Amino acid sequence: MVDGMDPALALTSDPLLADELGRLAAAAGVPLRLVADGFAGGAADRTLAAWSSAPLVLVGADRAAELAALAPARRPGVLVVCWSPPPDGAFRDALLLGAERVLELPAAAPWVTEALIDLGEAGRGDGALLGVLGGSGGAGATTLACALAQVAAERGPTLLVDLDPLGPGCERMLALDAQPGVRWDSLGRASGRLSARSLREAVPRGDGPGVLGFTAHPLPLEASAVREALSAARRGHDTVVVDLPRAGGTEETLARCDLVVLVVVPSYAGVTAAARRLAAVADPSRVGLVVRGRGADPARVADLVGAPALAVMPDQRGLDEALDLGLGPVRSRRSPLARAARAVLAAATDPGAVAA
Repeated sequence: MVDGMDPALALTSDPLLADELGRLAAAAGVPLRLVADGFAGGAADRTLAAWSSAPLVLVGADRAAELAALAPARRPGVLVVCWSPPPDGAFRDALLLGAERVLELPAAAPWVTEALIDLGEAGRGDGALLGVLGGSGGAGATTLACALAQVAAERGPTLLVDLDPLGPGCERMLALDAQPGVRWDSLGRASGRLSARSLREAVPRGDGPGVLGFTAHPLPLEASAVREALSAARRGHDTVVVDLPRAGGTEETLARCDLVVLVVVPSYAGVTAAARRLAAVADPSRVGLVVRGRGADPARVADLVGAPALAVMPDQRGLDEALDLGLGPVRSRRSPLARAARAVLAAATDPGAVAA
């Protein structure tokens, strides 16, 4: 059991359902408080008090209508649970309670277990989600994404998510490609809820960030799997950095990002391509630029592209050698990439930093 954790609440008079929920809670290492009696008299007040304070409420379909009649305050973390097939009115009662969904056992047992496991993450809040996008081919977006993840990992749990199957590979840049762990081939077509703790512990991870990447033969990703993986990543990490492909299926992920970093090569072709890429973003107000190389005026590049410049990313001496040695792009806290990454991370926590 997790020390100091408030128990989850189970409301059911079905002894078989109560036993199953108790078994799932024990497997998750989470305390569970069972309320099997009716809601008459003072029991209603006690139940409503428990309803408000419990981190997760599992309502048996056998008690859902009775509970809905008490009109409890709407709150997150309410699930209606029943044996399959669900009884008549189960979905109506779930709607009245404001439940997130109806879970049918035994098929939904893993989903219930993962929801219980994630109670250990309660109170931490969602981590920041940063997307990194190349304004043109070869701009260095993957290099910057890896640098951001390395620097962020010095401050707290960090996950680097590779969504570019045709890129150089985040795992390769951080020398994690030979490490065991979960990759997109295991999650790319998965359905259902993904545990934050399970994801954090399953991905390849060295001394720095974890990486969710591709195998040597990438498979197409389902949008629902990406959505759930990013949700679990944010619940289990302080910072999530996403290496985005330049085109194809990125709109939903871009919309979820707290900050989108567009890496710009300060040439005529690079600036033009970056401006076109920015125009395709639904909400450009959350996009900031990182200007690649030296010699260009960041303010001038920002005017031409149409987004504020957050940092300059100078070419770093010995970068290729560092990557070949598996050291990652950030070799020291004083390196150009480390300085650029810190500037971007600072902008991610400053709501006024990205403002045209």
